[in-house]
Amino acid sequence: MTESKGEARQRYQLEQKIYETEADQRYVLARFGDHIAKREEYRSRDLNGIHALRFYLMQKHHWTPATVLAMSDDHIRFALIEEREGWTVPPEARP
Repeated sequence: MTESKGEARQRYQLEQKIYETEADQRYVLARFGDHIAKREEYRSRDLNGIHALRFYLMQKHHWTPATVLAMSDDHIRFALIEEREGWTVPPEARP
């Protein structure tokens, strides 16, 4: 059975919302990486956002680069759940 134009439109809108939510979550995670980079006083300009989080996890847990590079955003969020407690996106980084 084929879907009607209205059903297709509704499905597209739902998919768009899902992708927007995923992008928003990734953005927040990257901003937390900026926070970690500043807190840990990383000197390299390349250690920001998600890269800073991966580097932090390597240093903290002695995980290999391959291990942290294989982690999804969900895995990174979970591994950092305690560190993220109470943290919010700074006002200057809010859309």
